[in-house]
Amino acid sequence: MNNENPKKIVLAYSGGLDTSVILPWLKERYPGVKLIAFAAELGQGDELKGIEDKARKSGADEVVVMDLRQEFAEKYCWPMLRAHAIYEQDYLLGTSIARPLIAAKQVEVAHQTGADAVGHGATGKGNDQVRFELTYMALDPKLKIIAPWKDTKFELRDRESAVEYAAKHNIPIPVSKKKIYSQDRNLWHISHEGAEIEHPDAEPNWEACLTMVVPPERAPNEAEIVSVDFEGGNPIAVNGKKMAAHEIIAELNKIGGKHGVGVTVLAENRLVGMKSRGVYETPGGTILYEAHKALEQICIERDTLHFKQVIALRYAELVYNGQWFHPLRESLQAFVDHTNATVTGTAKVRLYKGRAMQVGAKSPHTLYDPQLASFSMEGYDVTAARGFIDLFGLPMKVASQAKKW
Repeated sequence: MNNENPKKIVLAYSGGLDTSVILPWLKERYPGVKLIAFAAELGQGDELKGIEDKARKSGADEVVVMDLRQEFAEKYCWPMLRAHAIYEQDYLLGTSIARPLIAAKQVEVAHQTGADAVGHGATGKGNDQVRFELTYMALDPKLKIIAPWKDTKFELRDRESAVEYAAKHNIPIPVSKKKIYSQDRNLWHISHEGAEIEHPDAEPNWEACLTMVVPPERAPNEAEIVSVDFEGGNPIAVNGKKMAAHEIIAELNKIGGKHGVGVTVLAENRLVGMKSRGVYETPGGTILYEAHKALEQICIERDTLHFKQVIALRYAELVYNGQWFHPLRESLQAFVDHTNATVTGTAKVRLYKGRAMQVGAKSPHTLYDPQLASFSMEGYDVTAARGFIDLFGLPMKVASQAKKW
């Protein structure tokens, strides 16, 4: 990669604070550069409303908006769901799983428009810089990577100075110095960072930050049972109604959000080394993970399921670290998909006051035998258990005998 100034940059543009101030700054930094603002519709709600006009007023020469909701659900969220990947026990990877898709489409747009560079507004402290740049490198290492927050000439070193810069350049932004949460929203989740959330001893201001989910104390006083149908590990219907993948997530977000489901507070270990604290809302994803778990429990053989749980931890790390296009993630996916070939059926999840709990599952491929599971000994050779235990416990018995008491 040479050190010449870029001629045309495809910038990942959200319309938020960081990318809003970066557009005019790039014009100042690289005189004559052409800027393409790339916005991905991933289910942000109204956040993309008027985004083309805003981007052009901020300095964009071209604006590309792609509706990626279905692709996001089918090719990113569903494979991750089949893996049952969860980072550090709580995080369902909502931001992590979206970045590789956005970056991949940036590369695609760069190829279509003849751009020689791609860029993002992620800071030099966070995980997103890694997720964007690893994807760029994996898909086209020849493209220049523009990351203003790591540019020594970038004078906007905190969110307060960015707010002031936006005001100076008449750029409308969705934050102020009083409300300074950093939020990322897509179909799968919304995250909140900043302000009191940064202090691990402080309870988050729920009324100020919660967007998709109501606080549990304001959820209905009656439980609701929701059913999810799966085929080969992929959700295909909610309450018996077949829907497109992105519609399933949206529907479950509404249902789960109403019951206060899917909120977690996590002090996580960032890839770059420090700990950070965030509030995550993932109502639909929480229901889907619970439903998927219920079917895996009855459809996957014991040793295979246990090993799958082990690799789910590594899979989650790969997603969190932005290594979606890594050969290891792709190889693990092959194993995951093989195990999920029989994960077909219906699971029922009970929602009540912030809790989602699987309460039933059925499948044509179930390995659950009620006769074997019952207390009845009919048809079961109890004498086989005696020899099994003798042999299974033999190493422990020998080790005990060898001890010098």
